[in-house]
Amino acid sequence: MNLDMLQETPRLLIEAELQPIQGTRFQPTGFPDLGAATYEGPDGRPMLLVESAQSMANRLEAVCWDKSADDWVTPLRGLPVVKVTDKDGKPLTNSVLEAHRINSPYILEGKDKTVFNILKNELADMEEGPVDIHKLAETLLRLDANAVLHGVFLAKKELAGGRLRLPRVLSAFIEAEDARVAASGGVKNDHVNPSGDTAKGFGNVPFARDEYVSPRIVTYFNLDLAQIRAFGLGAHVEQLLIALALYKIRRFLDSGLRLRTACDLDLKALHARRPEGFEVPELNKLEAALPGLIDTVAAEGRFAEPRATVVTYEK
Repeated sequence: MNLDMLQETPRLLIEAELQPIQGTRFQPTGFPDLGAATYEGPDGRPMLLVESAQSMANRLEAVCWDKSADDWVTPLRGLPVVKVTDKDGKPLTNSVLEAHRINSPYILEGKDKTVFNILKNELADMEEGPVDIHKLAETLLRLDANAVLHGVFLAKKELAGGRLRLPRVLSAFIEAEDARVAASGGVKNDHVNPSGDTAKGFGNVPFARDEYVSPRIVTYFNLDLAQIRAFGLGAHVEQLLIALALYKIRRFLDSGLRLRTACDLDLKALHARRPEGFEVPELNKLEAALPGLIDTVAAEGRFAEPRATVVTYEK
């Protein structure tokens, strides 16, 4: 796995062209009071946001977690994580699957203040003055390397006055060009009482449905290499974070493209737009390289021991 081309460039920009795995229609994400996010592109073409940056962050994290084992997928085991259990010790959630990562209320708002106190003690000297990004990233890396890539906003006044923010290093979104509505619909049939009270679930209920077609659907990935270097965490941590980000991208494209029931996509083409000529490593190469990178960074004392910080959630 050769990452030499990334040493001087500030961004790694990757485009993955997608297509429906069957047929031509697909269903975009919907937003409250808005529905599908359609808009006019700079050249006047009708555009469609298929998946937002917020949703993509969650999807890139989800493909890294083995829910049946309640652990990282095999190539990532050994990375630190914050696990949350209920009062009976049963798994409840964790910092990888939580939408706000370490800022999850299940981690910081319960009676168990383990993680809250770690953050308060390690970052106490930031109550005044600028936030030390190096120290913030170093602390987050110790608890959950995933949070360093996807960013956090620790909106607690007890933690540096709520000013502790780490921007996303890895971001992504999916757009569809020349998107057109494929209108359809149906009816929920009640063969026992077609004229029953629909408010209670009886009767026949017709409905409309809008899907879309597009000649080009693209996922855009942006890895901020300059930000990774600015953390000042050393060459081994930089290599691990880059490899972890590339693994997320490859794993998502390999197994995470069934976005919704009516939005099952397939990879058509993958290109690195910047730097030109960079070849995105295959998934098997990343799987082979990551355990060694994790061990190297762990040997530097960068991770919490034990690697899983366990918090018991009680209101």
